[in-house]
Amino acid sequence: MKISEFLSKKIVYLSALLLAVVITLVVISTSYINSSQSPENVEDAVSEETETPSETVGRKHMIPGAEDKVIVQDVLMAGCETYACTMLFHILGFDIDEITFANTYLDCHYVFEDDDGNMTGPDMYSAFAGTAYAGWGVYSPSMAKSMNKYLHDAKADYKAYDAENIPLETLCKEYIDQDIPVMIWATTNMDEPYVFHTWKVNYVDENAKTKIGDDFKWYAHEHCLVLIGYDENEYYFCDSAAGKVSHFKKDLVAKRYEQLGSQCIVVL
Repeated sequence: MKISEFLSKKIVYLSALLLAVVITLVVISTSYINSSQSPENVEDAVSEETETPSETVGRKHMIPGAEDKVIVQDVLMAGCETYACTMLFHILGFDIDEITFANTYLDCHYVFEDDDGNMTGPDMYSAFAGTAYAGWGVYSPSMAKSMNKYLHDAKADYKAYDAENIPLETLCKEYIDQDIPVMIWATTNMDEPYVFHTWKVNYVDENAKTKIGDDFKWYAHEHCLVLIGYDENEYYFCDSAAGKVSHFKKDLVAKRYEQLGSQCIVVL
């Protein structure tokens, strides 16, 4: 074989080998890019960015001075929501007392009972059932509306926002860490809630979750508190029923919070 023929074949062989290597690298690179953009990996990336309990180990924060704003619930015996919003307002620097708020701003609708024991009353997402002196309570959308009436009269650059289904850890990260208190619905002493009264709905507004004539269930131990801090294991609250700062295990609070509809209010 001539040297020129040998070199020519050698060049062809090396070119083919190089082309094969390039094709292999392109295939590997394409497979990697496609796999990294697959839904499974996108979900993994999102989960890495989402705060999990393991990422909060060792973290703690308490809103400065909030522990001094506790008001004992000794007059408005059904008014835990009114005490909670008053304590929250005090933490933010507003000057309003719970009696004035209850008498002036709380949207109340009575619950009636006939001779046969049949009850009628409002959807608690729409109005306070009874009064803060003697009644059942109110849920976050209606309470936020009442709070905004006060903020309007106070000519404040603030607004009360109600929300549902925001995890407690997210509330801590977004608000408590920024020294912004949050009202949440749970239960007194984190006791187990249960249906104690049921009435036919006779009043609804745009926030109602029932219609006129539907049954509304009221849960015993329903309570409203102000979340002001947390540590690795517990959440801390301004708690009118206890008359002090209360603290409860995170898992227990999360369960009660969920059982009462995962409701909260923040004033911004």
